[in-house]
Amino acid sequence: MNLSDITLVVTTRDEADNLPRCLASARGFGEVIVVDSFSGDDTVAVARAAHATVFQRAYRSPADQKNWAVARAHHDWVLVLDADEWVDDALLAEIAALPAGGPPGYWIYRRNQYMGRVIRHCGWNRDRVLRLYDRRRGHYPDARVHEEIVLQGKAGRLRTRLHHRPYRDLEHHLEKIDAYTASGALQAVDRGLRAPWLHMLVHPPFRFFRMYVLQLGVTDGYPGLVLCLMASASVFFKYARAWEKRRRP
Repeated sequence: MNLSDITLVVTTRDEADNLPRCLASARGFGEVIVVDSFSGDDTVAVARAAHATVFQRAYRSPADQKNWAVARAHHDWVLVLDADEWVDDALLAEIAALPAGGPPGYWIYRRNQYMGRVIRHCGWNRDRVLRLYDRRRGHYPDARVHEEIVLQGKAGRLRTRLHHRPYRDLEHHLEKIDAYTASGALQAVDRGLRAPWLHMLVHPPFRFFRMYVLQLGVTDGYPGLVLCLMASASVFFKYARAWEKRRRP
């Protein structure tokens, strides 16, 4: 598979800090498309300086934004990245070596960084995303959070990991928790969640125990402890907000 036959797609909002690394890492692709939801920083200028094709569009949901962006591609194969992700030479080489006529898409495992450290446990070692695919045979079903491509056919799997730094610092992590739990609560209520108070009591401590003990987050040191506590708090606030929404007249 030639990299020149693949369109790189990135959706953004206020990603001027992350976007240069993301776009600089993706060398050799035939086209780069950035769809921005009216950033208040220099995201658009950064994208244009990297010679990307830039669109601006109001944000509705992550799935809707990605589907709209992918539909603008001139190539059938697309690689969809978030601005806080980047590829390295080994991953580029693996993609370029993929045979024609293979699966309609590929899972890519991520190497996640948190608080300046690569997290090797906490369940993050199994984190994978389906981002490289034939757009004629896949799409994102509508979802407020956890959007994932549905393919016509079985996806393959790449060996090389995609780099990912989801949070700049703890303040940024808290901001994302606020946004995620608001959307996650709405999605849970939309899908008919029952007894959110019970979920609020049970799931947060279990999430911490699973990540920190069962998934060996304890071996990731101080960053692992903070990550597991933040994940537990995120689950608590999602169900607390869902409970609040169900109780409103």
